[in-house]
Amino acid sequence: MPKPLILGYLGVLLFMIGDGVEAGFIAPYMADHGASTDVRAGYVITVYGIAVMLASWFSGALCQVWGPRRVMWTGLAIWAVFDAAYLLFALGTENYPLMLLFYGIRGFGYPLFAFGFLVWITNTAPKARLGTAVGWFYFAFTGGLPTLGSLWSSLTIPSFGRLGTLWSALALILLGGAIALVGARRRPGGDRMAPPEVTTGQSLLNSVSIIWTHPRVLVGCLVRVINTAPEFGMLVYLPRIFSDDIGFGEDKWLQLLAIIYGTNIFFNLIFGVLSDRIGWRTTIAGFGALGCAISVTTLYFVPTWLGADYYWVAVLAGMFYGATLAGFVPISALIPSMAPENKGGSMALLNLGAGGAAFVGPAIASLFFPLVGAGGVTLIFLALYLVAFVLTLLLKLPEERGEEPPAPDPATGRQPRTDPASTTTSA
Repeated sequence: MPKPLILGYLGVLLFMIGDGVEAGFIAPYMADHGASTDVRAGYVITVYGIAVMLASWFSGALCQVWGPRRVMWTGLAIWAVFDAAYLLFALGTENYPLMLLFYGIRGFGYPLFAFGFLVWITNTAPKARLGTAVGWFYFAFTGGLPTLGSLWSSLTIPSFGRLGTLWSALALILLGGAIALVGARRRPGGDRMAPPEVTTGQSLLNSVSIIWTHPRVLVGCLVRVINTAPEFGMLVYLPRIFSDDIGFGEDKWLQLLAIIYGTNIFFNLIFGVLSDRIGWRTTIAGFGALGCAISVTTLYFVPTWLGADYYWVAVLAGMFYGATLAGFVPISALIPSMAPENKGGSMALLNLGAGGAAFVGPAIASLFFPLVGAGGVTLIFLALYLVAFVLTLLLKLPEERGEEPPAPDPATGRQPRTDPASTTTSA
């Protein structure tokens, strides 16, 4: 962990706990308080996902010209203002159009905050420890969303109710934002990264032009979408199935969700460190894509087959999925290294993939659930992970393709980072 950014990691953890408080119950709660059906609630989450996707893309490009620090402040302000509006005027009055509006706009908040900090990390971490530094980021990120966030809600709902729990999330967001931004206000790497003559429009254009100048980065973006699309998609239909249909109840479902992603946060560290030894691409393909293809199927079909008496089996299946999901962690080290002369553009596209998952997953669940049911949607997610495995094999660094070593990054003067296994391993 880059020591100057320790408070930033802590702030991101608290921020994402606040963001993750609602993950295990917001879809059925909206369905019962204004959205009318689970499918209509899924549409609200899909609109939110579109905002997350766009903000994730903007975060990398804006960090170049605004600096990660200012981008994080913007994300914090958006989340706080529009979450309050959502709770007061949308949920508070059970107004479905306002749910779509305020919950959607709020989606711009967390990607600007969290992924702005990820850019800060990649801009300052030593190249030999980049995989580990990114692992610590995802430790904090998934430690909050939805791991400790779900645990928090399982503890507070009995005392404060669901609406009171949602208000407590806002307090966690403000606390985490204050710790991250005030604690790291004098730390290096948080200011403008691009040369003075580069405008915001040019930075956004660079984040698009990388699609045709470095098409393999676009492939990496697609892999990043597939990485967590099933995670967000399952949160649309699994809460009702695991709580009601199987019979675990809401408390056990929320605890299961915390266990799944509690496992994930520790494996984020393990695979971050391991990837610095065996190679980033090898870790993504083997442990991430193939592992998730097996575990996502196990997570749904085994508990639904065995029933409520075998909760411990559901826990093991959940831990398996949480562990393999962490196999994708090194992609945040691999993709910027594929285009070191346009690191901001590659991070923008990578963040677009991360945000796109929050849109693609719920969209698949909302569109296909009425047609093929939960089992069919789960099989779609299985197929996506197999596609990710094939795509990952294409993610070769310039030196692996026999190209000349790229020039140092013009913004920092640093040599580009390389996959630890790239000198001996080629997929």
